[in-house]
Amino acid sequence: MKAVIYICHGSRVEESKKEAFQLIDKVKQQVDIPIQETCFLELQEPDLSETVHKIVAKGVTQITIVPILLLTAGHAKHDIPKMIEEERNKYPQIVFRYGRPIEIEPKMITIVEDHIKKTTDETEKFDILFVGRGSSDPQAVNDTETLVEMLREKFPNNLIEKCFLAASSPKFEKVLTEKINKQKKSVLVVPYLLFTGLLIKEIKQFLEKLTLADEQELLMTEYLSQHELLSDILKDRVLEVTEGME
Repeated sequence: MKAVIYICHGSRVEESKKEAFQLIDKVKQQVDIPIQETCFLELQEPDLSETVHKIVAKGVTQITIVPILLLTAGHAKHDIPKMIEEERNKYPQIVFRYGRPIEIEPKMITIVEDHIKKTTDETEKFDILFVGRGSSDPQAVNDTETLVEMLREKFPNNLIEKCFLAASSPKFEKVLTEKINKQKKSVLVVPYLLFTGLLIKEIKQFLEKLTLADEQELLMTEYLSQHELLSDILKDRVLEVTEGME
């Protein structure tokens, strides 16, 4: 019997956990596998070990683990594979398969484009600031730049720049402050984050601190999980691994 485990990052904000479950519920409706569960890397429960134990008790023989992560970095490359290996050692009779994060995905740019157009119908007025979580992994930083290049194709008349909340440069607060206070630009902030949480709250709080000049505007788009396309993308990530399984 087959099973899928969706592993999300986790957050201290309860609303983020609710959003994760809501998103995965939409994915489950598109995936024809009898047992599907959600767990978290950190900060929330259940964790992967608890979830594997639960479904092994139900008689599953094949488990596909799909990371609900935007980019391939430390969690996807090291933390989750280590957790899976620990479960393999506990349950050698079970076949474990591991999917991939969302990564470079044109549909994600469609989501960002839709959120931008929903936020303003005067996009030409704004510099666009693409805000990533940040990572010490060069692949994640390079992939962020690739996404920004893809977004530039959608908005060729806008200046679009990337920045990060942590671990990578340039830093969000520094770049935005420069644009608002020195360049006197109107800025559209695009948080490339899946769910609400402390990072979204920190972005909003920082925006509220800034003082705008006359005719200057500062807007922020919605985060990513609020778009119907996201469940379709995650469904594809499941099928990449499970199609053709006996």
